[in-house]
Amino acid sequence: MSSRFRHIIPLLVFAAFSFILSGCYPHRAVGLLQDNNKNKKLPQYEAADYEPYRIRVNDEIIYRLITMDETISKVMAAGRSGGSTNDVNSYRVYSDGTIDIPFLEPIKVEGLTMEEARQEVERHFKEIIPDAEIKLSIYNKTFTVIGDINSGTFPVYRDKLTIYQALAMSGDLMDGADHKHVRIIRPKGEGDPEILEFDIRTNTVIDSKYYYVYPNDVIYVARSKGSFYKVASYSGLLALITSSISLLISVLNFTPIW
Repeated sequence: MSSRFRHIIPLLVFAAFSFILSGCYPHRAVGLLQDNNKNKKLPQYEAADYEPYRIRVNDEIIYRLITMDETISKVMAAGRSGGSTNDVNSYRVYSDGTIDIPFLEPIKVEGLTMEEARQEVERHFKEIIPDAEIKLSIYNKTFTVIGDINSGTFPVYRDKLTIYQALAMSGDLMDGADHKHVRIIRPKGEGDPEILEFDIRTNTVIDSKYYYVYPNDVIYVARSKGSFYKVASYSGLLALITSSISLLISVLNFTPIW
């Protein structure tokens, strides 16, 4: 190698390292639950009271009737489609907001919380079965994840399912995902859906209006604009550094000096 280039090699190596390191994913860019006091650029979200899910048209309601009267239980079971002996069945909420349970008048449940709907269904049953007790839940409780993440549809397996639990079920965010602009698309009756956009990195997401995932939510995660130039892992970074230095030395060795 010509002595002419020896003195510039350290500068070239330093420049290569600086360029490559700028392509990594620092914790501030992709880390979750970051403290706003330490990263002032993060937004701060206010705490919000939890709003229970309200039943919508096309939800499927499951009920279970509990009574000490075995005769009535058998009659109710026989009145259900298929004649199953199981006391559980599902009923779709019609466009008028009602469900149609055998032996009962149509019951308006749209817009009610699950507890309010349970009380309403139980009230109707008590008119014919004095000791009736009803357990009620939604059968088709799912949310959907799309974008720079493992897309799919997943069950809402518990009340108050958090955004972190939902993302974990789908395999977590990719490093190249846009952590600053995560969106939740939430149906709102017959009108346009509500779109909630937030920065998933800040710890103030906890207990904010973005914290809980509801049935029928769609979580959309876009790909970060600068992700093409990023390196996803330290092993990939090391390989890139090694190959870059090797290429640089080879070029300098075979560059003719005129």
